[in-house]
Amino acid sequence: MTENLARAHVERFNAAVTSGDWGPFVAGLHPDAVMSFVGPPVGPWQGREAIAAAYAADPPDDTIQITGIRSGSDRDLVDFTWSRGGGGTLTLSYRDGQVAELIVRFG
Repeated sequence: MTENLARAHVERFNAAVTSGDWGPFVAGLHPDAVMSFVGPPVGPWQGREAIAAAYAADPPDDTIQITGIRSGSDRDLVDFTWSRGGGGTLTLSYRDGQVAELIVRFG
């Protein structure tokens, strides 16, 4: 079930935010992963290395809490709240057990 992959992704994200070590988070991404944001004028980034560089250049400093997951056959919609307030949705698609596409929507 992909819901477990989504939960693991969020756990790796939160661990990276608190530790500053983005290695395990990035290792959970497919080598050809794409990360994009809906709204903010940043990205998209293509490839694990480009995503790692984006996090290194501007690392988030707020963890997220899952408030709901809607699983499909090949993607999950993860509703979340930031620990400091606000929220959004992650759309996660997978390939070979890794995150292949990550779309972040705020609000």
